[in-house]
Amino acid sequence: MIQVEGLTKYYDDFCAVDRIDFAIQKGEIIGLLGPNGAGKTTTLRMLTGYFKPTAGQVKIKDFDIQEDIVAIKQLIGYLPESAPLYPGMLVYDYLDYVASIRKLTGDAKAKRLRRLVGLCGLQGIMHKTIGELSKGLKQRVGLAHAMMSDPEILILDEPTSGLDPNQIVEIRDIIREIGREKTVILSTHILSEAEATCDRIVIIHQGRIVADDRTENLKQSGSHTRRIHLALQNADPADAIATLNTIDGITATASPGPDGILGLTLTCRGTDDPRPAVYAAIKATDWVLVEFVQQTKNLETIFRELTKEN
Repeated sequence: MIQVEGLTKYYDDFCAVDRIDFAIQKGEIIGLLGPNGAGKTTTLRMLTGYFKPTAGQVKIKDFDIQEDIVAIKQLIGYLPESAPLYPGMLVYDYLDYVASIRKLTGDAKAKRLRRLVGLCGLQGIMHKTIGELSKGLKQRVGLAHAMMSDPEILILDEPTSGLDPNQIVEIRDIIREIGREKTVILSTHILSEAEATCDRIVIIHQGRIVADDRTENLKQSGSHTRRIHLALQNADPADAIATLNTIDGITATASPGPDGILGLTLTCRGTDDPRPAVYAAIKATDWVLVEFVQQTKNLETIFRELTKEN
């Protein structure tokens, strides 16, 4: 559906996007993540044809971004971070205006408006002025605008930025619904939302892609360091540390707790699962195992690891 090769963008001497490559299949929901200034918005604007690349190639279906920009724009719906709405217009008048620009008339226009009003949850606000809407409702109107031409690809730049938790859930549900029919690319700073919404995550840092995979695969393919938390009774801290440190790849640290319970954190390096060896070492003693938990990585942890300055 979308093929990007060597995509590069310079602003004078500053390289905002540096030779990135990725492919997106039809029907995927892709999350583009990265710190501020990583190159996310610049990448999205090049995909939409708003910015011309300094170098590289973008192909969408059978069209080349350099040669077939009009055809490509007809395939794309784009919602920038701040939806370009007219605050003085009623929601109905605005969407009717957008439909007319998209050359929809008669029954086709009415059918499309009904579809978008239902999909984006606009039933109760069509008579209201856009300027009096909350930011969440404005984002819904912006989504309806972006989808007016029934595009095959929907590109959303920070669609949940500045929304409260309830509004975020509402927009997320709409994106999921849209993703049943469309290819969706969205950028976001809300990592939990990307994890919950997207089929695949692309992390960009300093203009380069540092990760591109499904979320679960990213968690497994990060650094080969994991942590295990233990709670033991009847264990001397020095003995426990000495015993557990004999296991290959493990470094133990202790933190005595209440009621004689010893807390231990095991930092485990390597690809093999250390839990059987840890359990066997504890079983060979008279310690009482109260707690044994492996701390799992989340997307936030992976994101921080991949976007460190060094």
